[in-house]
Amino acid sequence: MSRPARRSAGGRPEDPAAPDPYAPPVPARELTAVSADGARLHVEVHGPVDDPAAPAVVLAHGWTCSTAFWGAQIRDLAAGHRVIAYDQRGHGRSPAGRRYGTDVLADDLEAVLAATLAPGEKAVIAGHSMGGMTVMAAAGRPGFQEHAAAVLLCSTGSSRLVARSTVVPIRAGRPRTWLTRRILGSRAPLGPVTPLARWILKYATMGPGSAPHMVEACARIVHACPRRVRHAWSQVLDRLDLDDQVRQLTVPVSVLAGTADRLTPPGHARALAAALPNCLGLTELPGLGHMTPVEAPGLVTGKIRELVAGHVPGRLTGHVPGQATGHVPGQLAGHVPGQVTGQATGHVPGHVTGRGRAHEQHDDAGIREGA
Repeated sequence: MSRPARRSAGGRPEDPAAPDPYAPPVPARELTAVSADGARLHVEVHGPVDDPAAPAVVLAHGWTCSTAFWGAQIRDLAAGHRVIAYDQRGHGRSPAGRRYGTDVLADDLEAVLAATLAPGEKAVIAGHSMGGMTVMAAAGRPGFQEHAAAVLLCSTGSSRLVARSTVVPIRAGRPRTWLTRRILGSRAPLGPVTPLARWILKYATMGPGSAPHMVEACARIVHACPRRVRHAWSQVLDRLDLDDQVRQLTVPVSVLAGTADRLTPPGHARALAAALPNCLGLTELPGLGHMTPVEAPGLVTGKIRELVAGHVPGRLTGHVPGQATGHVPGQLAGHVPGQVTGQATGHVPGHVTGRGRAHEQHDDAGIREGA
């Protein structure tokens, strides 16, 4: 990914002609997926949509966000992947439905997978925050199991979200839980993106070192979420309990979290890594907050690439994920559309796989990884 344009203190590019790495990318194709209850979901497909050799990546965003949240990942991955991103119901360009709940999240993801992938086609599925909860909720579903090759869970948790949140800076207990519930479940409009609004959003959702342009990008996305939708999904998150579903998530899973995350503190990620049947590893990012795909775009993209290289098979070539075959895409007759043939990408240094307790400290970035 190219270096982001320099920004003014207000977060706007100093050079008006410079590309904005967080601007919503233009999709190659748009479609509507219809969920089990008839709700319509806006879906975007980026990259080589007609290339049967391009591996598929599915991106599920979090609460109050939209497909625009994945802008940096889409731009980087679209050169060689079919990148599928969708707006959760009520967010972005997906109309609000009549129902809200974890079953609905699972229904919607299954509908997106069915609408965009060929029967039996495998994809890496990345979920951030409520998007990660979507993946957990769908873990036992046939449609998810048919298509999921591997999963990346970013800044998410499976239960007790309000009680464990540290947005309210007081000791854990009933008063903090009560205040947190009132703040996160507020029906108040967020209003325009002002300097105060940026400060509040940065404090609650991002690390202290987040650059102004990152804060601006997140503020624009979050403030665009309708308050009725924001409140309705906050009630679902308040009652969330997906601990049983975590144990049904049997595909390979990488877990990633920021150590300064106040919405889903890293204890959630550690609990997930311990409970997942096939956890590849846990990556903790020192000083980063909840918005990891925006705060550490290259690292999140690298994790997705690593999962594609290691776990999306080219079935008709006999390709073993992670091993080069020398196959040139398009030379094999009868190739199944959407399956990877000879796909290889760079390894993310220091990634630990397996169920051991090894940890590695990266001197350059201070990134701690372990399984």
